[in-house]
Amino acid sequence: MGKLVIDFETQRSLREVGGKANLEALGISVAGCYDYDTDTYHAFEESELDRLEDLLEKSSLVIGFNSMEFDLPVLKPYLNRVSLMDLEQLDIMKELQDVLGYRVGLEKVAEATLGVRKSGHGLEAIEDWKAGRIQAIKDYCIDDVKITRQVYEYGLENGKLKFRGGWESYEVPVNFR
Repeated sequence: MGKLVIDFETQRSLREVGGKANLEALGISVAGCYDYDTDTYHAFEESELDRLEDLLEKSSLVIGFNSMEFDLPVLKPYLNRVSLMDLEQLDIMKELQDVLGYRVGLEKVAEATLGVRKSGHGLEAIEDWKAGRIQAIKDYCIDDVKITRQVYEYGLENGKLKFRGGWESYEVPVNFR
């Protein structure tokens, strides 16, 4: 049983569903993951989410960025065999927020820690969904999974992450497993 890095793109925006109280109504357009057991990336469309659930069943740790407050609640309506309460989770954003007292986005962390930028934004993925550009969503989602994996591995190996705030870079201690 291994680790799984996840990221999901939605069909609708928070504005379209009436805010964070309705995360389950967002719908998943693409679910991306990296499976440490097989060293493979996967991009699942909504109709293939049972395959993601198979991987979740076998995982010992689910790693994400804002996954506890966003990704996993969005996934909840699609789960038949896995309970979110039973998943061992590491939410990198939450780990940083617990130390800092405020939220920091993946873009700011990736840029300062890895020297890379995200390839897009979740709202662009929603526009791609509406236009039927599924491959573009898959590419973007997998890019975010790759960045999240690299951020996780950096924190695991170095015991810290960096983020950019204004013109400054800051270091934050982390204790990943």
